[in-house]
Amino acid sequence: METISWSDFEKVELCAGTILEAHDFPEARKPAFKVKVDFGSHGIKWSSAQITKHYTKEELIGRQILAVVNFPKKQIANFMSEFLVTGLADENGDIVLSAIDKPVPNGSKLI
Repeated sequence: METISWSDFEKVELCAGTILEAHDFPEARKPAFKVKVDFGSHGIKWSSAQITKHYTKEELIGRQILAVVNFPKKQIANFMSEFLVTGLADENGDIVLSAIDKPVPNGSKLI
């Protein structure tokens, strides 16, 4: 494991956001949803998230997530992903979202 400095960690904008919309993304190579998330002062952004095994589109709406909002945009199929949803792989490699257990303002940075 590589050690990073505190200043390296401070560069990562890990922020809370609320999912506003979730849509199927059949063009993605692996099963995924397109999600629209409100990050407060960081704006409203879209991303692709491979979270279809544990979540339905309906249960994602209104859920707060933790995401990296300062990566460059990345093209996934015909779609530009604007942030990285964070999660952990379960025993089958399916993604479980990182959890925020109490509501926080959208755009709050992990400290």
